[in-house]
Amino acid sequence: MKIDDYRIDSDSKVKLDRWKPDDTDGVARDQAEAAMPGLLGQMLDLQERLYAGRSRSLLIVLQGRDAAGKDGTIKHVMGGFNPLGTRVHAFKAPNELERAHDFLWRIHHNVPEAGHVAIFNRSHYEDILVPTVRGMSPPELIERRHDHIRNFEALLADAGVVIIKLFLHISKDEQRERLQERLDEADKRWKFDPADLQARADWDKYSDAYERILRKTSTREAPWYVIPADRKWFRNYLVASIVVETLTTLKLGYPAPPPGLEHIRIQ
Repeated sequence: MKIDDYRIDSDSKVKLDRWKPDDTDGVARDQAEAAMPGLLGQMLDLQERLYAGRSRSLLIVLQGRDAAGKDGTIKHVMGGFNPLGTRVHAFKAPNELERAHDFLWRIHHNVPEAGHVAIFNRSHYEDILVPTVRGMSPPELIERRHDHIRNFEALLADAGVVIIKLFLHISKDEQRERLQERLDEADKRWKFDPADLQARADWDKYSDAYERILRKTSTREAPWYVIPADRKWFRNYLVASIVVETLTTLKLGYPAPPPGLEHIRIQ
């Protein structure tokens, strides 16, 4: 599998129809599912090295339409990390305190500390998406926010934060089936939000906003990946592969122990 095919290069022209939501890159389901335990084991090993070294941290940003699978990705992929060194933060609509600060204020203090992993279920990109689609902010403000985010993520990268941004790309037909399933199955009905129907009605507006975000904020330090999300098993396999490849390129190692430990014998 060529992971680079799903990564957006800086300043490249982005149209979401370039990626098919049901793409599997020729990978068979049984092949992907058989590989997952090994990938999750690698994630755990690499996280331990990250934690031991305490010089880098990992931030994973998950964005996607309603029912795209953000929760499922966290459960089935990010569950491979040791929870002691992992934190998940779900960003909802900003509260009164958060609205009294700049839009990145609530984001910054949730960035992972050295040695740790943080997963954002939605993120600072909501502060571009929603105002754009609903016409809540003037275009010049939205444009400045793209710039602020690029600069913010460059600052994090300079501080040792490794950033992976994942857009879960679901088709309109698949979303309809998943939303209907939430309505039809009693034990899933709690997940249904009537507001999802309005977002679905604004499908094209969200597509345009996402394409602009992906084009303007995918950088070498903080790349975006488009993850075909109609097939949950492929989504999980691709995300795990990206995380493993990204951490592997850091060449993480264990810190050198203090001298003289080889002579100690525990009584």
